[in-house]
Amino acid sequence: MCANAQICPAFCKLHPAMEISGTQKKFFTKQLVRWHATANTRDLPWKEEKDPYKIWLSEIILQQTRAQQGLPYYLRFIETYPTVKDLASAADEKVFRLWQGLGYYNRCKNMLATARQIVKERRGKFPENYEQLLALKGVGAYTAAAIASFAYGLPYAVVDGNVYRVLSRYFGIMVPFDTTTGKKIFSALAQELLDMQNSANYNQAIMDLGATVCTPKLPLCKECPLQKNCIAYHQLLIPLLPIKSKKLTVKKRYFNYLLIFWNDKLWLHKRENKDIWENLHEPYLIESSEPFDIKTLYKEENFKKSGLQIRNIHYKGQIRQKLTHQHIESRFFEIKLKKKIEIDMPGGIWLPLKELKKVSFPKTIVSFLENNLYF
Repeated sequence: MCANAQICPAFCKLHPAMEISGTQKKFFTKQLVRWHATANTRDLPWKEEKDPYKIWLSEIILQQTRAQQGLPYYLRFIETYPTVKDLASAADEKVFRLWQGLGYYNRCKNMLATARQIVKERRGKFPENYEQLLALKGVGAYTAAAIASFAYGLPYAVVDGNVYRVLSRYFGIMVPFDTTTGKKIFSALAQELLDMQNSANYNQAIMDLGATVCTPKLPLCKECPLQKNCIAYHQLLIPLLPIKSKKLTVKKRYFNYLLIFWNDKLWLHKRENKDIWENLHEPYLIESSEPFDIKTLYKEENFKKSGLQIRNIHYKGQIRQKLTHQHIESRFFEIKLKKKIEIDMPGGIWLPLKELKKVSFPKTIVSFLENNLYF
């Protein structure tokens, strides 16, 4: 007997050898498509879109981002860069500035690279088949399937967090979705359930159901068109599904920012290492294993070596930011210099305060600058 048998004796574990009834599958697809046609009221500007550029842009923005958070960014990008050629020809700094606040900035870097690849190698036209879409930088199986289905009507099922949740609950799948076996099971099942005649509507339906009805917490089971045959609902398994095998390891980091001023200029540099916030600007940073105050800051070796001739220094507060894999506590120290120096750090500039809005910053830095009226 498997370890999950006591949890779900009627449907303890799905694996390739286990059959799901054809009736259960047909009910799923039929009810989902019917719900989408009659009761799905989720309204987003990229729905029903056929332009592969706009679909691609929306999918890149929505990676690791909720739809309502991503919506204003999508609208600004479409207005500023209405075609992939417009985006490809844009200056990096302007694009990163427009992306500012969305996080996961590597998405923006890959997005620019892909836009330029499409213009250079394909004369501004997106690939029209799944394999070529998958070969684009920053485009994985989910995004390739979404473009193929929504733009070209090709029969590829999308599989994201919403899909994992809906399928695992309805079919009572106790296999972790983040394992090799789990990914194969969910992908194969999603493809089998797909409405081959109208993949776009089906894919939109299952994603919308997961986002609005079969939500992670407090799902609206009474409103769900699949409730009648839902294993998780009848077996009281909803809080347990879907199952994730890997426990997330969260790293705690302490960023001590020195806002070094000379007259009306602030010293900044661009982050270029393979880390969070790559290609964004920040003040002088000293990362530490513990948070600093002014006393401990003066004892820090990098601070001693900086050569700063300080007129005065003030602690200006802290901001905490929780990312998926790390929690960052940023502390800010305002420093006025007696004498301007050239700080030995690649990519450093003295920027007039009136020009701060012209460069891109991480969300934490933006919040601090706005709260302290530097903008």
